[in-house]
Amino acid sequence: MIFEAIKFACQAHEGHFRKGTNIPYISHLTNVMKILLEYGYDEEVAVAGLLHDTVEDTPVTIEQVEAKFGAKVAHLVKGATEPSKLNHREGEEEAPWKERKSHTIDYVGREQDEAILALALADKLDNIRAIARDYRRVGDAIWDRFNAPYEQQNWYYYSLAEAFLSRQEEFGEEYRTLTEEFSEAVREMFP
Repeated sequence: MIFEAIKFACQAHEGHFRKGTNIPYISHLTNVMKILLEYGYDEEVAVAGLLHDTVEDTPVTIEQVEAKFGAKVAHLVKGATEPSKLNHREGEEEAPWKERKSHTIDYVGREQDEAILALALADKLDNIRAIARDYRRVGDAIWDRFNAPYEQQNWYYYSLAEAFLSRQEEFGEEYRTLTEEFSEAVREMFP
């Protein structure tokens, strides 16, 4: 199923690149999958990691994900998708950045499914690693790539780290270790 998901994600994200780079977006998706597998999550969670942005960023629907990869994968992808993007209509304006990010932080504090939280963690861990890597290369110019400046990114990532850490006692060792790694990456990027 993983190799089918890689092909599916490659087709869905064809022509997409990481913000401000010439790096194909599929690299982020395979990194998320890799993180999930490294932390012991199963194949369906890894496949959801590969597909977590397809509904948000491509014409693919959650129904198509379910038809091809099953109910569990679709449930996980849906859990990783901003609600406004699940039913987004062409030409409809996106919610403001701060509103979307506040929703994500609140969601992390409420979500009961460890696999959905692990998927969100793997996604954010790869994002913060990419930001840190590019920051070392281009400095403060990196913030021009994003919809929010340094101060707001700092707030977002620290708030996320706090929300993920607050859930540590509810889940297994894999989740706890993943939250620690994410929190450490946030502290390194935003000292």
